[in-house]
Amino acid sequence: MNWNVLFFVCLVIATVLLLVIGIDRIWQNYWSKNTSDIQRRLRVISGDMTAENRLQVKTRLLSEVEFINDALAKIPYTDKLDVFITQAGLQFSVGVFLARLLVLTLLSLLLLVYLQGNSIEVVLLSLLPSLLWLLYLQHKRGLRVSQIEAQLPDTLDLMARAMQAGHAFSSALLIVGSEGPPPIRHEFQTTFDEINFGISTDIALHHLTHRVASSDLRFFVVAVLIQLETGGNLTEILKSLAALIRDRQRIAGTVRVLTAEGRLSAWILGLLPFGLAGILSVVNPDFISKLWTDPLGIRMLQVSLSLMAIGVWWMWRMVRVEI
Repeated sequence: MNWNVLFFVCLVIATVLLLVIGIDRIWQNYWSKNTSDIQRRLRVISGDMTAENRLQVKTRLLSEVEFINDALAKIPYTDKLDVFITQAGLQFSVGVFLARLLVLTLLSLLLLVYLQGNSIEVVLLSLLPSLLWLLYLQHKRGLRVSQIEAQLPDTLDLMARAMQAGHAFSSALLIVGSEGPPPIRHEFQTTFDEINFGISTDIALHHLTHRVASSDLRFFVVAVLIQLETGGNLTEILKSLAALIRDRQRIAGTVRVLTAEGRLSAWILGLLPFGLAGILSVVNPDFISKLWTDPLGIRMLQVSLSLMAIGVWWMWRMVRVEI
């Protein structure tokens, strides 16, 4: 493979990604469903909408197009994909997500076919930008969950103080939705909106656990649901839960420090073969090219990559400690 051509392909793919991101930001700011929803909510406040349209404001569709929404509803696991999109903090629907993924894959495929010709390697390489985008969304989802978990103890303390001052549970949710830090503020505001809209408290809290994939937040929801069924002092429960979550986060931080050496070793051992292969490709390309030109080299490369994947997975399992 010509490395200059590969470098050019990487630059073109990066350009396409930046172009898609730029168009997406413009669309989200001016023509997205979120912007139109804000306008419709303002009309609801002014009394301009019927009860049927008010219900549509609260409904999350798989697609804005009716027949596409009906078709996606019949496909298995689209609801789980919708949950993943929501947990990542994204505003677009499953239909828009799949359309962007398809367009990105097709653009990459057409570009690579034009530059390299038609082959199975080109088809597989065209999936790389879509895979990178999915990994980015997964990373964004993890960061959002980490932010919410870090903000949760202070949020529970705020709710406990609000309830001590005489506020009801729903009013405490509104206070967090108004004064809390993002992104947890938006989630609690959505929960309050659902309760205020007429949804029962237990269902609204279950929706909260679907939107945020956090075990700490599930502890909070379970504690509140048990208190609603059996009674008790919810203020003291929230204070105790905040202290418990802080202790879990402190222990998790200690474990992360103690396992830092293992995680660093996993990164070094995982990236070292690829870095060495890149250096040899520059210093002695005829020597390293035997790995993907000679049948025996291809077989050795397949076995080596498989063993590397098993080794990295094993090291990851060793340094991953559940608290």
